[in-house]
Amino acid sequence: MIFEQAEFRIGGDRSLLMMLGDEMSFDLNFKVHSLARSIRESRTRGIIELIPEMASLLVSYDPDLISYEDLTSELAAMHQAMSHSEIDELPSRMFYVPVLYFDPWTRACVDDYRAKIKDKPWDGDLLVVMNGLEDISALRRIHASTEYWVAALGFWPGLCSLLPLDPRSRLTAPKYDPPRTWTPKGTIGLGGAITCIYPDQTPGGYQIFARTPMPIWDRSQRLEAFKESLALFRPSDRVRFIPISSEEYEDIERKVEDGSYKHPQVTYQRFSSRLYRDWLAGIDATTRV
Repeated sequence: MIFEQAEFRIGGDRSLLMMLGDEMSFDLNFKVHSLARSIRESRTRGIIELIPEMASLLVSYDPDLISYEDLTSELAAMHQAMSHSEIDELPSRMFYVPVLYFDPWTRACVDDYRAKIKDKPWDGDLLVVMNGLEDISALRRIHASTEYWVAALGFWPGLCSLLPLDPRSRLTAPKYDPPRTWTPKGTIGLGGAITCIYPDQTPGGYQIFARTPMPIWDRSQRLEAFKESLALFRPSDRVRFIPISSEEYEDIERKVEDGSYKHPQVTYQRFSSRLYRDWLAGIDATTRV
């Protein structure tokens, strides 16, 4: 459900959590990012940082400059104003992410988990069965057949939560129970209906079935794409996965290593929620692509 009035929760002595709904949907997430844009443009005194998530905003503020009560009042007014004149477009860069599906590294990670923690089906096979697909080739085709919306960043610097924009490409999966103790850097995972890219070797719980050689987080900011930020993606960006061969993977890996790699991206685009809804109305969302 998308709330008519935002709900506020204390997030410590310098933060508050602003809840805009309790569902996981594009419409709600677009409202979150539209509101975040309005708040930034307001330049409200005392606001330090905004962290937009799937259905909420974490607002960091200076209590010496604005009280919790005054801040919630200001934010509630902005939310109501946005409801009457909703932002239709947001800046949206497009990134093309090269992906080796069913790679040996994620397979080794799953095998290690099965041997040391808990036996389970291989993740690719599990996704095929749970989504009623013919085989892993269909899994690769469907997963790579849509643009993805960058809905949020976290739980690790640079890790992105991606929503498929074409409902015909929607896949679902349960999370690991218990989670893995490690996941290869660059792994592509699926949990619930969310796809993620692991920016570094971390624990994880999503089903894993592919890997990209393209870095999405770089603490040293060595490559050109990271000159302004350690994290590649921003909320409201879009991602398209491009299947590649093992040879192409190795070639990109070499370019990343020697510093010559250029991230494939388009930086000048905007995304219209109105045009997107018009497009959705013209397709049969119950079919597969």
